[in-house]
Amino acid sequence: MTFSHNFHIPVMGIGFTVDTPVKVAHYGISSVLSAGDDMLLERLREFYSTKFNFPFTPIHKNEFDKRAKRITAYLDLVNHMVNDKFQELKNASFEKGSEITKYFEMLPDFSTLKKEYLRMLEEKEIEVKSSIQNWLRSNMVAGSIDINIMTKLDRDNYDLKGEKLPIEFNDAHAAVRGFANSTLKSGLVLSAGLNPRLYSYLANFEGFFPNEHNEIDKKVILKVSDYRSALVQGKFLAKKGIWVSEYRVESGLNCGGHAFATDGFLMGPILEEFKQHKNELIAEVHEILNDALEASGRKRLEQPLAMLVTAQGGVGNLTEHQFLTDYYNVDSVGWGTPFLLVPEAVNIDNDTFNLLAKATEDDLYLSDISPIGVPFNCVVGNTKDNERDEKIQSGKPGSPCPSQYLKLYNKEFTDKPICLASRQYQKLKIAELDGKNLTDKAEYQRQYDKITVKSCLCAGLVMTAYTENNLLKTSDGKGISVCPGPNMAYFSKKSTLQEMVGHIYGKNNLLNDTYRPNMYIKELGMYIDYLNKEINNTPAEEVNERKLKYFNSFKNNLLEGIEYYKTMLPKLADKTNWKLELEMYLAKVHLIEIPELVSVN
Repeated sequence: MTFSHNFHIPVMGIGFTVDTPVKVAHYGISSVLSAGDDMLLERLREFYSTKFNFPFTPIHKNEFDKRAKRITAYLDLVNHMVNDKFQELKNASFEKGSEITKYFEMLPDFSTLKKEYLRMLEEKEIEVKSSIQNWLRSNMVAGSIDINIMTKLDRDNYDLKGEKLPIEFNDAHAAVRGFANSTLKSGLVLSAGLNPRLYSYLANFEGFFPNEHNEIDKKVILKVSDYRSALVQGKFLAKKGIWVSEYRVESGLNCGGHAFATDGFLMGPILEEFKQHKNELIAEVHEILNDALEASGRKRLEQPLAMLVTAQGGVGNLTEHQFLTDYYNVDSVGWGTPFLLVPEAVNIDNDTFNLLAKATEDDLYLSDISPIGVPFNCVVGNTKDNERDEKIQSGKPGSPCPSQYLKLYNKEFTDKPICLASRQYQKLKIAELDGKNLTDKAEYQRQYDKITVKSCLCAGLVMTAYTENNLLKTSDGKGISVCPGPNMAYFSKKSTLQEMVGHIYGKNNLLNDTYRPNMYIKELGMYIDYLNKEINNTPAEEVNERKLKYFNSFKNNLLEGIEYYKTMLPKLADKTNWKLELEMYLAKVHLIEIPELVSVN
């Protein structure tokens, strides 16, 4: 499929971008929504059905396969709304201020559509002008409505009798089924790493396979943090007959939301590896795919299917955007965090907006609040964490766990998993801590804080979708979690969609006056801080051969990355102090002391 733009809006939280396609897809802008919370999707489906007079039949909580059905119903509605808006836009007249004019004005100047549009504006002959307009209308495309599933959030589910349901009713499996059964022809973004059972489940749905025209209706988009991970996952899926249509490379730390850090592999060297080995990746996976297709009774493909490489994480200006597309041959660039200041495109309440607009570098940090144990990008002062702290102060830490989506792994005290942010878990864990009778008050507080720092992300990350659409119930609470990347410090202005798209393509500048290192230097600094924190948080008695190998490998990867940047960054030709910063960070890496093994007598 040909796209109008070479940027996309990644998934942000749950509620922030859950209906972003309805707001931007008709302008040719692709975006990603989360299928994590089917209760949210059901409430939004009712909201939009009422707003636009569509028929609505509720899918009740006790209905068989409710999660998959709710996801399918919501995606079908979104698809319907986007198609309606796109057709209406296409039928508009080419006059100042019209929707079709807005569509073309936002396009990048290098696109064929934009060039033809500009030619049409200059054309004086009415018949020729009309002919160009007809061509433009017939070649316009809507943005893709892509769906994100975190592969590890695959909670077991139970029937009304408390019996465990088969694995296909697990959360992520049901979400795959919901997408597969929808009318969408778009991408399924699989993030958070390889889940063999989930990946194998994709082969149950014909939409993930090439059709008779060698096209795939339901494309797989893998979010990866390095080349090796991409190769392993791509091969695994190919053995099931599933082609990965896009590898979406995301910075391990310089991003919003959960941060899946690499072992010190930096964005530049990772993208270089994709650039150098893309053809090899295509050929290797294509051969495996063909064998799998033949084994399943399908025809072999004469030519490999299309494979895109895209990138996201910390991009902030045209120079960086173009370097990704021109030097690394990236097909599309993800712009996430800056769009949190574009209310036209996302769900964002005034208080959270103001918090983000005023956020400085010191306010944005990598936190331990996520119950799934993965570092989570956060901002000081978000109201969900304030709510959590008030509960701690009142002596009642923990969440009542209203949504329960993160009841995934922990069975320390129970037969069924419970969430680390829940009141149930924290009460039990604190009782266990009290039973240790620690005399060191500082150590007690450290362990207590480690328990109670977890925040209820299920509730916090959906909240703005409720507040901004007047859907809030008393039982929803009030606290809002927001998960911007570090890039938030450099954007402060409320922007329209056209202004933000203009910034992306260099037509205007939305950066504030704060000095901003380029995206590669910023990430490098974050990785140095991350390694230092990992080392400092490892007690001497826990240092073993495996840990030492990890620390040394991490440090060496950083050093290799710095050497790479010495030759790459001059090509970027930006106006930051990258040379000085690179030397400073090189010195910092050399100063990192790797701990030694403690000898046991």
